[in-house]
Amino acid sequence: MNVYMTIPNRVTAIIFSLATEWVISTGHDKCVSWMCTRSGNMLGRHFFSSWASCLQYDFDTQYAFVGDYSGQITLLKLEQSTCSVITTLKGHEGSIACLWWDPIQRLLFSGASDNSVIMWDIGGRKGRTLLLQGHHDRVQALCYLQLTRQLVSCSSDGGIAVWNMDVSREEAPQWLESDSCQKCEQPFFWNIKQMWDTKTLGLRQHHCRKCGQAVCGKCSSKRSSYPVMGFEFQVRVCDSCYDSIKDEDRTSLATFHEGKHNISHMSMDVARGLMVTCGTDRVVKIWDMTPVVGCSLATGFSPH
Repeated sequence: MNVYMTIPNRVTAIIFSLATEWVISTGHDKCVSWMCTRSGNMLGRHFFSSWASCLQYDFDTQYAFVGDYSGQITLLKLEQSTCSVITTLKGHEGSIACLWWDPIQRLLFSGASDNSVIMWDIGGRKGRTLLLQGHHDRVQALCYLQLTRQLVSCSSDGGIAVWNMDVSREEAPQWLESDSCQKCEQPFFWNIKQMWDTKTLGLRQHHCRKCGQAVCGKCSSKRSSYPVMGFEFQVRVCDSCYDSIKDEDRTSLATFHEGKHNISHMSMDVARGLMVTCGTDRVVKIWDMTPVVGCSLATGFSPH
């Protein structure tokens, strides 16, 4: 039996790679480490500026994805004793709580304390990202079902969402910056010169979630869901975007279910359509997910 090096801080994730005979771990020591399973020796480490919270690993390419408490995801290429930073993914406004890597479609999913899920198209090499907002609390567990193109996400308030990813979706726009409303041209409150020249009071800046323009409250008085962009609940949109959204555009592309306990971890048995959740209430629940995830259609399993 090998004895591995003691890690002085909390370990948040650990992965075993049979092909390379590595144990890869990360945690509150602000680093990712990989050790040899034969000798127990430390092979390499890479340090971050924040606590690392979650880890995923691609066994074919030896790429490691590490999420941290600053809201960043670092993509590393691990070698025998060294590593290189490939890129850093930035999009969340809160700490990363969970990651899921699909090696078939080369998609990375991340859930965070900003209550959102982001899909990163790693294989497409175009930096395409999709934002999914339907939870009202921290997203703490993810599982992507490749056969049915569905994503299951769980949050700390017990919310369970099943997202249909087998549809054409739109990327959320980058928020634009402006010193005045891009609809009515009224100045925002920091635009002292225009306020002085026009003898008007400055307005608060908002952003339309559909077009990304900087607008005032009067020009964005409407709210609407827009599921094709991942907004399953009503968000701020400018008046012109609100008029362009049709009733069929508001049709939900996800189903939502109540777990009725804090969910901190989740695991799926795809072959049988079963999901296990556990939380801080020390309760473990087993769910029959076949009515909502379509596992019986994909695998030939008959619901019990």
